[in-house]
Amino acid sequence: MKKLLVLLFSFVLVFTLAACNSSSSSSGEESKPKEDKKDEKVTLRIAWWGSQPRHDYTLKIIEMYQEKNPNVKIEAEYAAWDDYWKKLAPQAAAKELPDIIQMDLSYFTQYAQNNQIADLTQYVGKQINTKDISENIIDGGKLGDKLYGINTGVNVVGFHYDPALLKKAGVESIDQNWTWDDYKEIALKAKDAGLFMDTGFKADVFFNYYLRTHGKSLYSKDGTTLGYKDDKLFEDFFNLTAGLVKDKAAPTPDYLAQLKGLEDSPLVTNAGIGIWQWSNQFVGIQQVANRELAIAPMPGPDSDKGLYLKPAMFWSVGNNSKHKEEAAKFIDFMLNDIEANKLNLGDRGVPGSSVVKEALKPLLSPAQVQVFDYVDWAEGNSSSFDGPDPVGAGQIIETLDSLSEQMAYGNIKVEDAAKQFRQQAESILAQNKK
Repeated sequence: MKKLLVLLFSFVLVFTLAACNSSSSSSGEESKPKEDKKDEKVTLRIAWWGSQPRHDYTLKIIEMYQEKNPNVKIEAEYAAWDDYWKKLAPQAAAKELPDIIQMDLSYFTQYAQNNQIADLTQYVGKQINTKDISENIIDGGKLGDKLYGINTGVNVVGFHYDPALLKKAGVESIDQNWTWDDYKEIALKAKDAGLFMDTGFKADVFFNYYLRTHGKSLYSKDGTTLGYKDDKLFEDFFNLTAGLVKDKAAPTPDYLAQLKGLEDSPLVTNAGIGIWQWSNQFVGIQQVANRELAIAPMPGPDSDKGLYLKPAMFWSVGNNSKHKEEAAKFIDFMLNDIEANKLNLGDRGVPGSSVVKEALKPLLSPAQVQVFDYVDWAEGNSSSFDGPDPVGAGQIIETLDSLSEQMAYGNIKVEDAAKQFRQQAESILAQNKK
């Protein structure tokens, strides 16, 4: 009996010690990762598209962040627009997307619904501070109740031009309430003066604007059909654009294909009065042109129906990322760090943070003031944003760009292009029907 009690006591003692050691070890393991996590070496990849000025300042922001966070190394991947998406698509298919992705509206829904970018809801209020950003701006990155992107700021489309070259064409100024007829008239005067009016229109952006002025849109709200029924709207817009090429008042596709970058743009080389572009591009364009430019609103009538405050772009996180929290922290830095935004100065859209905007005001150049003022004006002269493009929009935009080029060459009649576009676009969008 005595031996039995000794054995029993020994067993209890060993068990108790083991439990204590286990508890102690477990506690140590819990605290240790917290220490390690802070010093853990993390490598993030970030990808964006843009012009050289954007590349330069973003690289500086990355350096700034790495100095403040020595445990984080950020590898940059950047390109011009077309090359960017050509590179991103196979990365997405292989589940090798960068940790941080500059995402555009035209691809946003596709990447979100394919589960290729992460829902950032859990990081808002923690890693990403949004208390100084309005809900409307944050909601621009939502699909349903999930947040797939953080809005970098807002943009408004307009005409960026050289007032001196406008006068050379015999036009003193552009009226704030100018119309498409006024635009065509100025373009023909520019031709007579040996100038181009512009470099043409990005088909989907400006056709959608034109549709909105008529109470329509490029896509239906549910993203399963086109948002307009009458193909005459297509014909009217593209008869205008293709007609100007035919009249030699706008550059041909061959001419545009030879332009290697913004540096070769007719506006920069004094061969064209202006360029149609989003407000966030204005500063970069003026820097490259190296002279004072101005911004005119879009032609009407009903330009207030056509204009909208577009989320400039989003910062998204690749769903395959192993460092989502760290990626979210860098996004927060881009949004809220004053010094980082002093380098950005609204290039990716007028900042959403009221604190950042206030801090930037004394630092703005005259060109940047024009951008902020134009966006402020547009807030009172625009209509609601239609929301992110539906899945398949990328293919539809490529189709529209191709048809626009063919119409400019005169290789296809505008009315035939209208039918062909509807047939192909509706076939793509029909796949979104549940």
